[in-house]
Amino acid sequence: MSGELWRLSAVEAVSLLKKKEISPLDLIEASAKRTAEVEPAVNALPTVCFDRARDHAKRIMQGSACEASGEAGWLAGLPVSIKDLTDVAGVRTTYGSPLYANHVPARSHPLVERIERKGGVVVAKSNTPEFGAGGSTFNEVFGRTLNPWNTSLTCGGSTGGGAVSLATGEVWLAHGSDHGGSLRRPGTYCSVVGLRPSPGRVTRGTSNNLWSPQSVQGPMARNVPDLALFLDAMAGFCSQDAMTFDAPCASFSAAVARPVAPRRIAWTADLGGICEVDREIRDITSRMVRRFEEIGCIVEEVSPDFGAADDVFMVLRSQQFVVDRELQIQQHRDKIKPDIIWNTELGLKQSASRLAWAERERAALFRRMAEFFQTYDLLVTPGAPTGAFDVNLRAPTIINGRKLDNYMGGSTLNSAITVTGGPAIAVPCGFDQYGRPVGLQLVGKPRGEAALLQAAALYENIVGLHKLLPIDPKAGTVPPA
Repeated sequence: MSGELWRLSAVEAVSLLKKKEISPLDLIEASAKRTAEVEPAVNALPTVCFDRARDHAKRIMQGSACEASGEAGWLAGLPVSIKDLTDVAGVRTTYGSPLYANHVPARSHPLVERIERKGGVVVAKSNTPEFGAGGSTFNEVFGRTLNPWNTSLTCGGSTGGGAVSLATGEVWLAHGSDHGGSLRRPGTYCSVVGLRPSPGRVTRGTSNNLWSPQSVQGPMARNVPDLALFLDAMAGFCSQDAMTFDAPCASFSAAVARPVAPRRIAWTADLGGICEVDREIRDITSRMVRRFEEIGCIVEEVSPDFGAADDVFMVLRSQQFVVDRELQIQQHRDKIKPDIIWNTELGLKQSASRLAWAERERAALFRRMAEFFQTYDLLVTPGAPTGAFDVNLRAPTIINGRKLDNYMGGSTLNSAITVTGGPAIAVPCGFDQYGRPVGLQLVGKPRGEAALLQAAALYENIVGLHKLLPIDPKAGTVPPA
């Protein structure tokens, strides 16, 4: 029974679970077998917990863990991966840091509790950069995660392990988080879909930055209907996160099942000139966004005024690093990677006036975006400014001939969207001349996930790249810079 179950979509697998044509245990065994087959090639799920998953599955099968079975997002025993930044009770959770190499939390993160209540069965922790900081997935605890399309290349970061676990068929759904593109960049590099939800859509639970909209939790999947299902499982008010709000009355899955096309789409390859994009990426994405015209959409090349969004993001990001890492650096500086120390010290040097400037600029950008979305239903950009780069690099060093100043320099396409407060999704749109996946980033109105997912689903059906997944890992070489 478990032979080819890893090829099913999440929606297909849940349908079979609900009809009892397969059991959660069947899917766990399929996941375990597939994980054993591909992990040596990709290192996506360094910590597995299949025995714990089997115990949960048995409770679901016995009917003692099915209180949410009538709710939107019921997963009915479907195996999922959880990013290693997020606690799972009784399972090694390292945050990608040597400081926590042997950490085993006693209680799960509120979002994991929600996912498990909705019938998601946690089978593994997915690899992440140290404390989630970085656009390539590696750390001193578990090493590097490799891109299954070409194992010489990065899978992106920081939800790299989650993206790879989906692309290779180890799991059907992957949890992740996003600050400056951590769900969208790996989605682009691995040809899966990753959604950064609106702040408050999904609980962040135990975060010390509870009042900041910068970092969010969210879903990844192989296709948009699967993503909508997982968002339904995650979304809703949480008493431990004051920014959260109730899930919508109509599920995201229902919205995707009856998609409505956006009327007018804005396209910008470089956010109005504030960031660099490699020429081939610009050419492919500029051509592929026009596929929206096949469903009657008007596509216009125009950009909102992003102003100093890049600087605003770095000011606010650095402040968040101070909140999260200042005390750790004081106590364990020698065990924390230089990028984190740099970003934290950047925040410590900032003046109150600089922080005030960033908040004023963020508010002004939000107002400009609100006005922009009175004319346009959707904003589209490339998902990343380059193809996936050498897995041994922490970040690209040059984009379109311009040398980058720091490891975040190649993230502006994603991080500027973070500052707007709107939801954004990465969707595959093709491959470059070296076979590296290329994607689009679709940006919606704040709390406009339903319309955003509808547009993504329609585009996905036009292009059809989701039908290529899951894949077996492929060896390759690093393309020339």
